[in-house]
Amino acid sequence: KFPVEAIRETGYGAIWHGQKSYNGVAILARGADPIERRRGLPGDPDDSHSRYIEAEVSGLVVGCLYLPNGNPAPGPKFDYKLRWFDRLISYGQALLQERAPTVLCGDYNVVPTPIDAVVPRRWLGDAVYFPESRQAYAGMLEDGWIDAVRRIHPQKGVYTYWNHSYGGGYDRSSGLRMDHLLVSPSLSPR
Repeated sequence: KFPVEAIRETGYGAIWHGQKSYNGVAILARGADPIERRRGLPGDPDDSHSRYIEAEVSGLVVGCLYLPNGNPAPGPKFDYKLRWFDRLISYGQALLQERAPTVLCGDYNVVPTPIDAVVPRRWLGDAVYFPESRQAYAGMLEDGWIDAVRRIHPQKGVYTYWNHSYGGGYDRSSGLRMDHLLVSPSLSPR
């Protein structure tokens, strides 16, 4: 259950899109209520996996996503990941045409480059590091989206995920950057 009352008590407005104890995404805004623009990506009316929500907050468009992991790959789950990514790319192109300041953030389940993994070779057989996943992410950058972390830290290993099933703690050698902030060109100077 989404803790909306607890979030509101701390001064945040929130919208969310989730499945019972499974996938879900949310957008929180301090001192404001996000104004919902969309739930789900266009292109698949049967997609019920609660993987995308979009809102406007103080003139900023925020899309929050949870891209499918795709494992085991190759296979049907990986094919679904690539189809979902294609829909995101198409929708991302439409968002860029709006020219509104926009952020697409969340778990992309993609490790774009070797610098985004502490030990890249560990992930060669994983869908998050497959060439097709990385090419899809690169396609978004080619379309004009800007990787905000790489803009600020072009050569630094910055990680958002660690294997936490390692001997009861975090395996510090398993860091990955799979969560991303892609911003529209109008946000780049900020």
